[in-house]
Formats: sequence, structure tokens, C-alpha cells
Amino acid sequence: MTGRVEGKVAFVTGAAQGQGRSHAVRLAEEGADIIAIDVCRHIENTPEPGSTPEDLAETADMIKALNRRVVTAEVDVRDFDGVQAAIDSGVEQLGRLDIVVANAGIGTPGAMLDEMDEAKWQQMIDVNLTGVWKSVKAAVPHIKAGDRGGSVILTSSVGGLKAYPHVGHYVSAKHGVVGLMRTFAVELGQYSIRVNSVHPTHVSTGLLLNESTFRTFRPDLENPGPDDMAPICRNFHILPIPWVDAVDVSNAVLFLASDESRYVTGVPLPIDAGSCLK
Repeated sequence: MTGRVEGKVAFVTGAAQGQGRSHAVRLAEEGADIIAIDVCRHIENTPEPGSTPEDLAETADMIKALNRRVVTAEVDVRDFDGVQAAIDSGVEQLGRLDIVVANAGIGTPGAMLDEMDEAKWQQMIDVNLTGVWKSVKAAVPHIKAGDRGGSVILTSSVGGLKAYPHVGHYVSAKHGVVGLMRTFAVELGQYSIRVNSVHPTHVSTGLLLNESTFRTFRPDLENPGPDDMAPICRNFHILPIPWVDAVDVSNAVLFLASDESRYVTGVPLPIDAGSCLK
């Protein structure tokens, strides 16, 4: 099956690398033109190196190689005016907006909630929750104006459906995304705009596979790597795997973006290898 989102335009945040890039490319493979934004710099307190302008340009090249159009912008999702300007410009160039994938997010080392640094808490909420709200808020007027309906997909996490210790700031933000999703679904249904969320378990991107995470999972080793962490990650799941790949999440995003899910709204969809069963 091809062309599942043919002729549509999708707005994807955090598109320079990782899941965001995968989502943008997967949608382009199925016929969508893309508005792709990313902060394109390292975010303070985060262990991964962060994306670069070159990363975002590479994403754009991958989309162009599929004979799809793409508009890019370097924007922090915490900056509503910047997000809105990027979407306005993209819609002006591409002619419409049908799909929103509010994917951008961060992970930061945690602590017990009663010992959590206030700045670290606020940063997590600002990016992973408020940034999602701002992204959808800026995009929805264009979908409404098209009067064709649309699909909004929010990236949450298994941590948006269950709790883990020492990352309460992340768990709280990702649970909040579910509240956003459900409320947007109720409010936007009258416009035939569907809103759902995806809930990945561990994903084999830089957000997981970095030195800080290796040391968090295996503090007993001097120089741990992914092979050392894999058995612990496997214990989180029912299926015998340590993590999923970004494309596994992208395939779920594609389903929710396409007309195959035309009557699916308000659904938190786990891509979790059975993690929610444990």
C-alpha cells in the first residue's frame, strides 16, 4: 500500500533527528509534504548532544529524495511566536495543513520528586507539555481553515501511562500530554479533526542510547554500552526485545495520520512491546 497520506501536508516537530526525522520521512514516503522544525542546538541539562542545522538539512534532503516538498525552520517549541511563524510560512508555501505530529521532547537526568531541582522540573514541563500545547495551538487554525478535517498525533511515552521512579518530572509531563490529547479530541471533533497520542517504550535513538543513560542503567560498570544496558531494558517488556526502532513508532503515526483511522480519536496508543502489561 502506498500513498496513504497522498496530497496532504504534515507539520512535524523535533524533525532533525530521532523519532521526528523518522516520522517526517515515513509520512513523505506515503505522499505527504512536510513542514519540519527543530531547535537545532543542544538543550541545557540534557545528556544527548542535541540536533544541529545540518541534521535538519539532512532530514530535508531525505524528504526531497522522495520527490516531496519540505519547508524547514529552526524553532524552539517553547517559543509560540516562532512556531506560529514557521507554520504560517509552511502553509503559505505548501498550500494547506492536514496533519500535526507534536513530537519534540527532551529527557533529563532525574531525582526523587521531593528532591527535584525546580529549574529542571520547569524545563521538562515547558518542553514536553507546554511545547506540545503550543505546537497544536499554532497549527489548528490552519486545519480548521481547510475545512477538510485532519489528524493530530501527540508523542507521549509509556511514562505517560505508568509511573517510574526518579523521572517524575518526565512522567508528569507525559501524563499531561494524555490530558491535552483527550481535551483536544473533545474540542476539535466537531471539525472532524482527530487527536490521538503514541506511547513508545525505549526507542533506539540518541535520547536513549547515550553515555548518561548507559551509566544510569549500569552504574556497576566503568564504561557501559548498549549491550550492557540491553538486558535491563528487555526486562521492561513482555516481548523479548530491549527497545523498538523509530520506524515502529512512525508506522503507528502513519496509521493515525491516514484515513485508515478515520474514526479513531482520543486514543492513547502504546508501541511498547507489552511494557504496559508489567
